[in-house]
Amino acid sequence: MVGGIMVFGRIVDKIRLHERDGKLPDGYHLGFMEGKRTFDDRVCTLLGVTFQDLIAQVLQGGTDEEILDWCLQNGSKPDAEHIRIFNGFMTKRGWRDEASAGLVEQRAEAGLGNREDIVTFFDLMDTEEGRAA
Repeated sequence: MVGGIMVFGRIVDKIRLHERDGKLPDGYHLGFMEGKRTFDDRVCTLLGVTFQDLIAQVLQGGTDEEILDWCLQNGSKPDAEHIRIFNGFMTKRGWRDEASAGLVEQRAEAGLGNREDIVTFFDLMDTEEGRAA
């Protein structure tokens, strides 16, 4: 988390990695996916900045905190309650909601189709990236 906002630091890291290497590891995406809302999109919506503007700011340099400060000064500034609600939404995404089918699809694409214990997109990310069994 950066500034209490889940996923923000991950997005900034992906932008930097993509700029450095020209690509991202399998399973990662940057920004938008055709016909689907992404965590990147949702964070930008919370902060009131476009993804393209966020990319431009990241590429100018600065720490994650400085980039978040730029977002808060140039977009919207969610209060602690909005951030708490947002983080709660993010941690549960894919569990018993309209994104559940997409989670099942992405689990299968990752070779984890039999893993019924992976019930949120965060579970999937943690498993794919070795933070969970």
